[in-house]
Amino acid sequence: MAIREIIILPDKQLRLVSKPVDRVTSEVRKLADDMLETMYDAPGIGLAAIQIAVPLRLITMDLAKRDDDETSVARPRVFINPEIVSKSDELSVYEEGCLSIPEYYEAVERPAKVRFRFLDLDGKTREEDAEGLFATCIQHEIDHLNGVLFVDYLSKLKRDRVMKKFTKFARRAAE
Repeated sequence: MAIREIIILPDKQLRLVSKPVDRVTSEVRKLADDMLETMYDAPGIGLAAIQIAVPLRLITMDLAKRDDDETSVARPRVFINPEIVSKSDELSVYEEGCLSIPEYYEAVERPAKVRFRFLDLDGKTREEDAEGLFATCIQHEIDHLNGVLFVDYLSKLKRDRVMKKFTKFARRAAE
């Protein structure tokens, strides 16, 4: 396993639409392991492959760190080629952040419940229902696979401020 570099806004790769994984291979499993290690190191609760500059439809997630129970153990999850198959009309609001937009958090409204389909690490098709933080996180990460960032749900004014801030930060870092 290896910790990979997480790309940061305004990197244009974050706007790429990721390609489906054709087959679950040892390389895909290794990528998932690297992503989990990278996500834990960051630390974060979700990571899409595009955030480490790999444009494949692969997500890792572990919501245990966000549980109130300090004894919660890691529950690493891997979702390959995930897609939303249904959404509730009911909405919920969560404060979201993103490892590719560090130290910026904002309330985002999304469907409160979703049903999604994915492949597991054995290449088997699965479907799950998600609600609460799980629903928010899976939607956030699937958005990454489609080149969408959580700041795209904000008002134009807030989004422009964030883009300007991170563009300025990237320019300074390049100097």
